Amino acid sequence: MVDHAGADQDGTDQDRRDQDGRDQDGGAGPSPSQLRALFGEGLHRLPGKVHTLLPPEQRADLRHWLGRYHQRELGHPLVPLPLGAAEAAGAPDFVGIGTRYSGAAWWYRLVTAHPGVYARPDIAMGRDYLSHFATTAFGDAEVSRYHDWFPRRSGTITGEWSPGYMASPWVPALLAMAAPEARLLVMVRDPIERLRIDLEQRTEGQVSHIGSHIGGAVERGYYAAQLRRVLEHFPIEQVLVLQTERCLADPAGSLATTYRFLGLDDTFVPPATRVPRLTPAPSTGVDAETVGRLAELYATDVADLESLVPGFDRSRWPEFA
Repeated sequence: MVDHAGADQDGTDQDRRDQDGRDQDGGAGPSPSQLRALFGEGLHRLPGKVHTLLPPEQRADLRHWLGRYHQRELGHPLVPLPLGAAEAAGAPDFVGIGTRYSGAAWWYRLVTAHPGVYARPDIAMGRDYLSHFATTAFGDAEVSRYHDWFPRRSGTITGEWSPGYMASPWVPALLAMAAPEARLLVMVRDPIERLRIDLEQRTEGQVSHIGSHIGGAVERGYYAAQLRRVLEHFPIEQVLVLQTERCLADPAGSLATTYRFLGLDDTFVPPATRVPRLTPAPSTGVDAETVGRLAELYATDVADLESLVPGFDRSRWPEFA
């Protein structure tokens, strides 16, 4: 099975929480919440193609009725899972902040394969916690709860990768409050190819307002502008920017660089893992004339990115070489 590049999957931690096995009046039968959970587990086991028979909006409504929310959805309780044996919580040691549809899930699997990194399988790759605080209070209590999302065992480091963070203007300041010492990871790919995947993953039938969707998808490709917001709050020494194309061409070298950046043994070689697909489906409908216009839109930002990131290789992005 092949992953889409950056089809970065967010787990749903709320899905994994079990309720007490008794109903409210003390009987032994399942409670309504348990019945919903059992129904949800049954649906989860159905083949993936069956899920697509329902329109996306109806699938979301059903999932919410079952009490299941993705990390970045309104309605997620933001309550961390309990600590396990020999675990302690604290600020994340690293945070992946970008970008969507650039292979972050693939790279996160490689990072967390290292024995020096602790990653619980029942906690999602992307906590997306900070995404919820654009217009709400964020103080000591919220910082403490964010830290509770990061259990680790002695002698290990831990972190997350929320690919939408860098494109969210309010996140860098909140992240600097919550984890000022964290090492930040950014994975970028050719912005035009990233846009193709974005459009492929979220077709017109999946959004209620195509104009706002297209605008957001294009905006997510302005990497330098987003990175400059990050650098207002973090020194460049705390940020590692990786090119997807370089990681695919030289995964061992790029991974060793990542391990060194995180203070890990860079001689470790992880087991083979699925490689993301770089080529979008031809149905995405971005023709040659449109590619030319997009290249003009992104040209200044790509040049700026080259000035910000040592070793950035624009020749790997054909429209900007």
